[in-house]
Amino acid sequence: MTFQVLISDPLSEEGIHPLIEADNIEVHMLTSLSKEELMERIPEYDALLVRSQTKVTKDIIEKASRLKVIGRAGVGVDNIDLDAATEHGIVVVNSPDGNTNSAAEHTMAMLMALARKIPQAHTSVKNHEWNRKAFVGVELKDKTLGIIGLGRIGTEVAYRAKGQRLKVIAYDPYLTEEKAKRLGVQYGTLDDVLSKSDFITIHTPLLKQTRHILNAGAFKKMKDGVQILNCARGGLIDEDALYRAIKSKKVKGAALDVFEEEPVKNFKLLDLPEVIATPHLGASTVEAQENVAVDVSHDVINILNGGLPQNPVNMPSVSGEVMEKIEPYFNLSEKLGKFVARITKEPIEEVTLIFSGSLTELDVSPLVRNAVKGMLKPYLGENVNDVNATFLANRKGITINESKTSQTKGFTNLITMEVRTKTTVNTVAGTLLNGLGTRIVKIDNYSVDVVPVGHLLLIEHKDQPGAIGRVGSLLGQHDVNIATMQVGRSNVGGDAIMILTIDKPADDQCMEDLKKVTDIKHVTAIEL
Repeated sequence: MTFQVLISDPLSEEGIHPLIEADNIEVHMLTSLSKEELMERIPEYDALLVRSQTKVTKDIIEKASRLKVIGRAGVGVDNIDLDAATEHGIVVVNSPDGNTNSAAEHTMAMLMALARKIPQAHTSVKNHEWNRKAFVGVELKDKTLGIIGLGRIGTEVAYRAKGQRLKVIAYDPYLTEEKAKRLGVQYGTLDDVLSKSDFITIHTPLLKQTRHILNAGAFKKMKDGVQILNCARGGLIDEDALYRAIKSKKVKGAALDVFEEEPVKNFKLLDLPEVIATPHLGASTVEAQENVAVDVSHDVINILNGGLPQNPVNMPSVSGEVMEKIEPYFNLSEKLGKFVARITKEPIEEVTLIFSGSLTELDVSPLVRNAVKGMLKPYLGENVNDVNATFLANRKGITINESKTSQTKGFTNLITMEVRTKTTVNTVAGTLLNGLGTRIVKIDNYSVDVVPVGHLLLIEHKDQPGAIGRVGSLLGQHDVNIATMQVGRSNVGGDAIMILTIDKPADDQCMEDLKKVTDIKHVTAIEL
C-alpha cells in the first residue's frame, strides 16, 4: 500500500528526505492552499505535515476521512484542533526539541548585542558616522542574568551564560534548590530574579498565569538600569509598561524577538533607540528547520507503518473496554491535579496517585497522566497533554507514583492525589457520587464536599467566631457573590478552612483585602 502525504507549509527539503526516500510513501508539497482547497484535498491523504501557517481546524479534520497522523514541524500545536484529532483517531506528533539549540543561541546573540549596542552602532556606521562615545556598552562578566522559566531552552541559555562568566539566578515553578545546584545556578523566587538581575530573559509558555509576567509592578522591583530580553512568546511582557520603564530610565534597554502582535503594527516601542529587535527568528536556522522536519518525518513513517511515534501529543494507550470504564473519572482526575497545583506553595518533588475500590482492577495509567496533566497545565498550558504529562514531570525532576489500596474510606471508588515538596505534603481526594457527579471529599486533613467547577476560594484561617461573616462582608463590598460554602476544622479554635464557590473571579485588590482580614492565614484562588 502506498500512503499519501500532504505537506501544506514550506519545510526543509533535507528534513523531509526520509519521507521522500520511503518506498511506500508518496509526498505532495502544496504550500499555497486556501482553507477551502485544503478541505477539498484532505480526504485523499493519510498524513498531513504543517508548521504554523496551516490551521488544522475541526472542519478540516472532519473531512479527513483517511488521515492517520498530523505532524507539526515545531513545538507548539495551537494551530491544530487536538480534541477533534483525538476524537477522529488521528495521532498528532510534534518536535519538542528540534529548535532548542537555535532558540538558546539566538537569546545569547541578542544578549550580547544588547550589552554592546551592536545594532545601534551598526546603523550609525552604515549611515557614514563614526561616534564611538555614543555606543559604550557593558561587559557580561560578573553580571547577573535572571532566567524566568528553566525548561529546555532556559536551561540551555543558563549553560551558555555560565560560559560567558555571568552569574545566573533562575526561577521556575518546578525548580528546586537541589536541581538548581546541579545546574550550577542560583535558586530564586520570581521576586529574587526581578530584584537581583542586571539582565532578565524569559523562557516560559504564554499562559493566563504568565501573560504580562513582566508588567509595571515587576519593573518597579527591578534594579535601575536593568536590561530585558524576550525570545520566547509575545505577550509575556506588557509592552506599554516596558515603554514607560525605558522612557523613565528604569530599564536601560530591551532585546525582543517576539511581540504581542505579529507582524508588528504599533512601532512606538520599537522606535526607542534603546530597543533592538528581530522578527521572530528564534527557530530560524537551517539546522532547526531541518531538525524539526526530520523528527516529524520519522514519526509519520512509523505511524503509517504501524509503529509508535517518539513525540506523540495525543495518542491513546489503553483498550477501548478499559477506556470506557475509566472515562467517567477523567474529569475528576484532572480537577484533582489542577486543585493540588494551586494549593501547593513550593516546587513539587513527588506525586502519588492512590486508587481504591473497583478502580484497583483496571489499568488506571491514563488517569495518572490526566491528573499530572492537570497539575502541570497551570504552568505549561497546552504544551502538556495526557501522553506527555508524566514525561514532562519526570524531566522536571518530579517522581510519579501509582498505588492501589482496598481502603475506600466509605466511598465506592476514591482517587487520592498526594503531592510532596521538600518541606510539605498536600493531599486532595475525590470521587463520583451516584447521581450527583464529581466531588472533592478531602483537602489535606479536612473532610469536605466540594463540586470542583468554576471560581473557588480556599481560605485557611483560625477557627474563631465571626471569621465567616467577615469574609462574606468583604466579598460583598467587592461585589463578589458567594454561590456555595464548605467549611472544615481540625478542632474547636484550631486550624480551619473555608471553600467558597463564587460567581466571578476575585480581583487582585479583593485578594489583597482578604489576606488582611483578622484570623485569615492564606487565601488561594482556584479556577476549575
